Amino acid sequence: MEGFDCDVAVVGAGPVGAVLANLLGHAGVTVVVLEASETVVGHPRAVGIDDEAIRTLQSVGLAEAVLDNSLRNVPIRYHDSEGRILAHVAPTGRPYGWPRRNLFYQPFLEKCLREHLSRYAGVDLRPGSKVTALEQDPDGVTLQVRGGGTVRARYVVGADGGRSFVRDAVGISLLGDTAPVKWLVVDVEKDTWDAPYSAVYTSPERPSMTIPLPFGYRRFEFQVREDEDPETVSRLDNVTSLLQRFYPGSPVPPVVRNDVYWHHSRTAASFQAGRVFLVGDAAHLQPPFFGQGMNSGIRDVTNLAWKLALVTGGLAAPRVLDSYDTERRRNAEVMVRFATQMGRMYKPRNRLTDRVRNAAFRGVQKVPGARDYILQMKYKPIPRYTEGIVVEAAGADRASLVGRAFPQPMVQTADGEPIRLDDVLGPRIAVVGLVPGVAASISDRTAERLRACGGVLVRSAPAPTYLRGAAGPTDLPADPAVVTVVDIDGVLRDLLLARPADEVYVVRPDRYVGAVCRAADLDGVLGRFLAALEP
Repeated sequence: MEGFDCDVAVVGAGPVGAVLANLLGHAGVTVVVLEASETVVGHPRAVGIDDEAIRTLQSVGLAEAVLDNSLRNVPIRYHDSEGRILAHVAPTGRPYGWPRRNLFYQPFLEKCLREHLSRYAGVDLRPGSKVTALEQDPDGVTLQVRGGGTVRARYVVGADGGRSFVRDAVGISLLGDTAPVKWLVVDVEKDTWDAPYSAVYTSPERPSMTIPLPFGYRRFEFQVREDEDPETVSRLDNVTSLLQRFYPGSPVPPVVRNDVYWHHSRTAASFQAGRVFLVGDAAHLQPPFFGQGMNSGIRDVTNLAWKLALVTGGLAAPRVLDSYDTERRRNAEVMVRFATQMGRMYKPRNRLTDRVRNAAFRGVQKVPGARDYILQMKYKPIPRYTEGIVVEAAGADRASLVGRAFPQPMVQTADGEPIRLDDVLGPRIAVVGLVPGVAASISDRTAERLRACGGVLVRSAPAPTYLRGAAGPTDLPADPAVVTVVDIDGVLRDLLLARPADEVYVVRPDRYVGAVCRAADLDGVLGRFLAALEP
């Protein structure tokens, strides 16, 4: 580290930058976080946090703290222009171990993330540090900070929002467009409306939505008409008039925020320029109609953090970092398009198109599979990485989990305690065998290569009730080279039943599947996966 202040400098300590700093700090990477603001912004911008993001927070010990101060698994109701319910979306599945749709208060989340950084000796958070210049060379990046200071880092990550200085400094352009319409965003406190769900009111005239938030806050959003003056619409008397229909017969709660925003649908032309990376709003901007802006940013840093940790630790080649743009940009573009299309559904062109859409929407819900697709929120685009740090084994098809997130069931350890699978796997590469003989399937050389990059072998065993006699978790055959877990929920069993040839999964530290194969083919497949990482 001679000549460097840190391995990674993170510009921006909003939720995405702060999550990245926590992930890197947890992995032992030295980090300097440069944040222009002195304090956390006092009002929420993002309001929804999904199960994938909570899973990332789990990896640094913050999932429960955040969920304990959130509204969990909040349903959402879609209404037509007459106020009738089109759909009540209430997903119940927990494929990644956590509730799928949660509402949070952003100032609390940011404060929690920043306080957690103090646990890591290698992380230095510097509020009030505005970056004014950036220069990179073959060995690192130098940042100039307002007031005359500098920070020298091996890599820099721009998490500094939609008007990113970092993105402009490295000459990366934003592609896409900005919607011609504006939206009025209103937050109230001391809310008195007993509606424990989000609601979207589609309308050809003025679509709107409302979202309950923790600690007695509530969010409202109203589309501003083309013939309206945004400044006039956002005046307190007009805002109160718009809110009054939600509070018939009672006073409108105190308004704490009323601002008008444009909605952007833009993605950076690249998420990487040399030793500089873009994440979150610096890399992609999307309308808030599906609540995926911050969540997409957390997917960015979940993907990037483990690669930076291995590279800065000398356990992987720098070329591994090129896979960040390869893997994340395509999915970000898909999510931006999806959010944009959702917004178009909120405002049908006229009453006729409103009625046609309503009939089609209700008709689809009468088909069992289609109904489940809508009401369980399966329409949400799920990332799949087809290029990058993935190995397609022979016989793989579109239904394969390669490039997709691995499920997270509850399992049981040797001491009999139930635990989430990620807490067993840890922030490392894990070879998860659904059949016996995982360790015997790989050569000593491949096993050593796995150990050298901090990897682990895990074997999923059936629940004790499947075993003859009174055998329990502690009676399973011991193998010091393998961590054994008991599949108490049967999720891993069902994976094998659905795809018998997929006996072993190579799971990356970000919980995405890097490879799948039969046990007999593991040595070669795992060797190819490790070769994609090794210096």
